[in-house]
Amino acid sequence: MRKVKSVFVRVESRLGVMGRLCQELAKHEINIEAIGAFGGTARLHVSDSKKAVELLRAAGYQAEERDVLVAELDNKPGELAKLGLTMGEAGLNIEYCYGTMNPGQSKGTVILEVSDLDRALAAVRK
Repeated sequence: MRKVKSVFVRVESRLGVMGRLCQELAKHEINIEAIGAFGGTARLHVSDSKKAVELLRAAGYQAEERDVLVAELDNKPGELAKLGLTMGEAGLNIEYCYGTMNPGQSKGTVILEVSDLDRALAAVRK
């Protein structure tokens, strides 16, 4: 597991909003590596988070960079449960997570925002 920068964007729940947001990044050659949209916000793991925030703000979006964790997990039952239990036992709340584990892949990626990233990293390393 490692700490990375992610992009947090406020978005309206309207037709085409996510498409326009993604288009803004694409026209500046910023690759979206992971995306989640939840209740008026989008969270993006992109190839250049600092540039993405600058571009999105210039386009009128409320955007900010946030520290998150990226975990690579084996693609088998119980791996996400182990990670969640480890966080809970360390007294850490998972604010949100999103990811993918496609059939046939040996590993999947999960992105998490937790209440204390450094404590989370230490808990996983135990």
